[in-house]
Amino acid sequence: MASDLPCIVYFFFLLFPSSSVAQRNGNVMVGDSLTAGDEATPWLSPAEDFAFGFRQLDKKDLYLLAIWYNKIPDKTIVWYANGDRPAPKKSTVKLTAELGVVLNNPQGGEIWKSGPGNGEAAYGFMNDTGNFQVANANGEKLWQSFELLTDTLLPTQIMEKGGFLSSRLSETNFSQGRFQFRLIPDGNAVLNTINLPTGFPYEAYFWTYFWSNTVDSNSSNAGYQVVFNESGYLYVLRARNKREVLTPGRVVPAAENYHRATLHFDGVFVLYSHPKNSSGNESWSVVRTMPVNICTDVRGKKGTGPCGFNGVCTISTDQRAICRCPQRFSLLDPDDPYGGCKPDFPTQVCAEDVPNAPEDYELVQLTNIDWPESDYEMYTPYNIEDCKKACLQDCFCNVIVFREGTCWKKKLPLSNGRQDESVNGASFMKVRKGNYTLPGPPPIPKKNRDSLVLVVSVLLGGSVFFNFVLVDVASFAFFFIYHNKFTRTPQVERAVQSNLRCFSYKELMEATNVFKEEVGRGAFGIVYKGLVQIGSGVPVAIKKVDRFVKESEKEFKTEVDAIAQTHHKNLVRLIGFCDEGQHRMLVYEFLSNGALASFLFGDVKLSWNQRTQIAFGIARGLLYLHDECSTQIIHCDIKPQNILLDEHYDARIADFGLAKLLSLDQSQTFTAIRGTKGYVAPEWFRNMLITVKVDVYSFGVLLLEIICCRRSVDTEVGEERAILTDWAYDCYKEGMMHALVENDEEALNDMKKLERFVMVAIWCIQEDPNLRPSMKMVMLMLEGIIQVPVPPCPSPFSIAS
Repeated sequence: MASDLPCIVYFFFLLFPSSSVAQRNGNVMVGDSLTAGDEATPWLSPAEDFAFGFRQLDKKDLYLLAIWYNKIPDKTIVWYANGDRPAPKKSTVKLTAELGVVLNNPQGGEIWKSGPGNGEAAYGFMNDTGNFQVANANGEKLWQSFELLTDTLLPTQIMEKGGFLSSRLSETNFSQGRFQFRLIPDGNAVLNTINLPTGFPYEAYFWTYFWSNTVDSNSSNAGYQVVFNESGYLYVLRARNKREVLTPGRVVPAAENYHRATLHFDGVFVLYSHPKNSSGNESWSVVRTMPVNICTDVRGKKGTGPCGFNGVCTISTDQRAICRCPQRFSLLDPDDPYGGCKPDFPTQVCAEDVPNAPEDYELVQLTNIDWPESDYEMYTPYNIEDCKKACLQDCFCNVIVFREGTCWKKKLPLSNGRQDESVNGASFMKVRKGNYTLPGPPPIPKKNRDSLVLVVSVLLGGSVFFNFVLVDVASFAFFFIYHNKFTRTPQVERAVQSNLRCFSYKELMEATNVFKEEVGRGAFGIVYKGLVQIGSGVPVAIKKVDRFVKESEKEFKTEVDAIAQTHHKNLVRLIGFCDEGQHRMLVYEFLSNGALASFLFGDVKLSWNQRTQIAFGIARGLLYLHDECSTQIIHCDIKPQNILLDEHYDARIADFGLAKLLSLDQSQTFTAIRGTKGYVAPEWFRNMLITVKVDVYSFGVLLLEIICCRRSVDTEVGEERAILTDWAYDCYKEGMMHALVENDEEALNDMKKLERFVMVAIWCIQEDPNLRPSMKMVMLMLEGIIQVPVPPCPSPFSIAS
């Protein structure tokens, strides 16, 4: 029979030439493909119970390569390939002979591949069990989706010892989350949290049948497989065919019902069933949840529970986690209630000369709330009044819990918070008196203020503003026909000379549907999506400059003229402007891939090669602004949000030349200086002469962010790594630069370029502007044309202080 299979495969090619027919029968032939965003039918299983293809994510034009229940209205996803790297629109998935299933972006770059195993793939098959398989011409299995575990187990699927399910990061974010279901070496199936950057597992909060330290892997009772059988029963299989069943009682028949076991993003492992022939109104029925109470069962000194640090977990009626923040705290990420909380007031600091004395704080009572793993001190026997007094006089203390004559002191960050009636005793949170909201980080001691001014500028940048990007692409050909569209006034004559179109306020009102669609806002004003008519509709971004310098009516026109005279492939092009009465607006081309920030700090990550090319592009754009323009332009606000990417992921600098348009009384992003804190050069704080070297400094910070794919300040990675500029120099000095690009194999294989880029960045962030290179020198060093000298410590002034 095996010898006949090559003929059978060939017969498939003859009999089913169209991909739609192949899909109806579950078969996928080498060369078949799907495109993200197209309306093509996904690859279906024979009974059409399961589908393999692209699912659009909440983020516009990003797609997940997935398998889902095809006949259920909510199309529940049960497997996915590229959770950490969503695919842009027009990406393709293709079955190839050499590489198996391959997912490529629109430019042909590889996002993910299955690999063919040992042999050449001949066809694929979407099975009615939800398993997509790739086989060779002899029918031998080369790869199957069941072997690549995600967050769900399906009937007939087996998890071997050492295997694990990983939760998603959130309900709509399919990146790896903080929870795992594992079959560990001792044969026990457990649920545990992990350290996300390293994957290191923390203490388990659920065990199937043994405490993990009581059984070794050689025990006759040790489990060696987690089995989800075809009848819908989930169990741990032990020696001599003994079973530890996780499915309680009898289950509904598998012939009439779907079954799945999913590890949710909040750490709850749930067994479900769903009728196959439903009317469309039924939802998944819960068979069992593990653990019974995720809020109280997750413990441990390291990591945190489902609600993040400082969060409070309450169990819902379906035994899932509901998260909220305690009094006077707010969400760290307003869009993620499970991501933890931050105080809305300056917490007390243990330092001299700081205006946060004990009398500035008070205790507010909490109801049935505790963070049992955050204790650092215990007094017993004690009374509640002395417990309160002890916390108010202790600069480390943030919370107290008084229970049965014992006083427990806790400090931030608080972990594994829960609100439950089983929490006995009285708990209190220490907060700043009055209705005090937090405008920035806690005050810095005066004696250290000068030495830490750079760090302060970084820390203040965490809460500034929405980025005003997504500025879009228009054809360059339109720039040469604008002058035929309007009457030649003196203002228009100047616009013609600069290849800009002068729009009326009425035109831009119509183009934006009365400024209906806001796409961002920042220090320069609000940005609206628009469609201008130039032969056909052209999408643009229209920026209302609502804080221009009022002292000079000519200022706006002068700066617009200066911007209009710039022509470089690494700068965003200005199409036109409006200067009518009190209305000042700029009309830009629209770039399809948005801001660099979303690719550095978001879910979609760029490759090392893409990132280095982006760095080159930014450097070339700055070199042009500094040295090659007819009028030198200092950008003053270089940051990832102001670097836009076109359809080929080439970098374009946005908002250059706008700094002079700003008044000096702006709040939020700008104070008496110009620039975004975290990227601002130290000379802004020292009344020194401002030169193009402020852009060099900002570029250095941005270059480190491009290298490491992280923010310049990230308090969640630990105190040692929180300030990227400091940590990067420490890594360089200690010969540990590989730590900057952990898990980035492409960067780790290009250590010479990595070292060169880090050294250039350190030169750029020197506190002394005279030590910083020019952008011309930066370009030569980045390209390896000249050797990069050993950089000195970038902060000698701070160290000396």
